[in-house]
Amino acid sequence: MTDLKIMAEPSREGESCRFTFESPIYENVAASFPTKESAAGSPLAEMIFALQGVSRVSITPNRVVVNIGEPLADWRPLAKEIAQNIRAHHVSGQPAVSPDKLGNPIKDLEIGKKVQDLIDTEINPGVGAHGGFVSLLDVKNGLVYLQLGGGCQGCGMADVTLKHGIETIFREKVPEVVGVIDQTDHAGGSNPYYSPGK
Repeated sequence: MTDLKIMAEPSREGESCRFTFESPIYENVAASFPTKESAAGSPLAEMIFALQGVSRVSITPNRVVVNIGEPLADWRPLAKEIAQNIRAHHVSGQPAVSPDKLGNPIKDLEIGKKVQDLIDTEINPGVGAHGGFVSLLDVKNGLVYLQLGGGCQGCGMADVTLKHGIETIFREKVPEVVGVIDQTDHAGGSNPYYSPGK
């Protein structure tokens, strides 16, 4: 098995860190664990919660997001331990998430209603100032699928807007949201507000 490449990206405020993989390794997995107790039976989440200070873990096919109780100025020591745990779990062959944590259409419907309300009342009024808009496409297993349009399509800052703006708002106000997936064809933008990133 080849070495798993992981990119660690702490948030600006220091309260969380995203661990992104080069390619999806947890197919059809999307789950959020708001407490250590909720992680019982899910091996990867249990391993990460065993580290000091961890307060929340979210797992998606190509990313793990870890929150801590007290913001860190330097994530490097803890990020190294988390990455080691992810690699150890990856080679173990164990499932990342307990089967009973996966798939709940009724819950996804409730998440979708809350997310749509946030898009209507907070997100679109903000991005509308730049001629953009955000559309909700779907919610599956807590993953929110969005499409960006207008000035947001092809925008070089779209990734930053998603990670540090939209996803942050969703996760704060709708804790059941596991992650956000951008389904936009940015290369097809006809009139982007910013030129596409290189």
